[in-house]
Amino acid sequence: MSDNVSAGEPNAEPTTAETTNKEWWEEDGLPWNGKPSKADYWCLGWFGFVGLFGLAMIPLRAWLLGLDPPIMLALTGSRLGAASTGALAAVGQAPHWLLYLLIGSLVAIKFDWIYWWAGKLWGRGILEVQASNSKRAAKNIERVEYWALKLGWLGIFLAYVPIPLPIAFVVFVLMGMTGMPLWKFMVLDFVSKTLWSFLYLGLGWWIGEPVVTVLDHYAKIANYIALALVVVVFIGVFRRQSKAKTAKPQA
Repeated sequence: MSDNVSAGEPNAEPTTAETTNKEWWEEDGLPWNGKPSKADYWCLGWFGFVGLFGLAMIPLRAWLLGLDPPIMLALTGSRLGAASTGALAAVGQAPHWLLYLLIGSLVAIKFDWIYWWAGKLWGRGILEVQASNSKRAAKNIERVEYWALKLGWLGIFLAYVPIPLPIAFVVFVLMGMTGMPLWKFMVLDFVSKTLWSFLYLGLGWWIGEPVVTVLDHYAKIANYIALALVVVVFIGVFRRQSKAKTAKPQA
């Protein structure tokens, strides 16, 4: 008996070591399922760039609201830009609104291919990373994923529904995950974004003059609001850095 036990012990130790000593890319919270390639690094880098771009846009949004609405629509493709351009078009002040709307659609979808690429590279891995942030995030992603898989490519047309769910993110990832060609995804994405912009532009056209008056008053204070938002962003960054510094000695 003792000989059998001692003979089996050397085989048990490597198994324990193998389970405890994981490679860094096998740790939880990473999207890939194997050793990352150059494509994985590039895709993750693009995700980081999009995050920084979004951070930089926080104060710029207030400044953009003070611009001429058609220009704002072309630069951002935003819902507010479309609605305010429609209001101007209703009173004859935006003669080339269709051109601005189409340019805005192209600008608005400029980073969507990254989410498609993530779905193609990592499958559900990127969804699981996002779902791990909180139980609420996991529940929302599960809900959107269920309906997106039911609708298939038609889900792209619901990606821009203005409700607080990660619809676009989940739908775009699933399109890459299910093997949709990139060119087809981008065409459908452009058509979908354009149709929604038409909807908001029509809403602004229907409301008309009151929207124009509000935008005129906002333009006078837009620069001050943009400066205030810059200060808020920097304060938030400094606070996070100071918290990280104080947490390290405690750890």
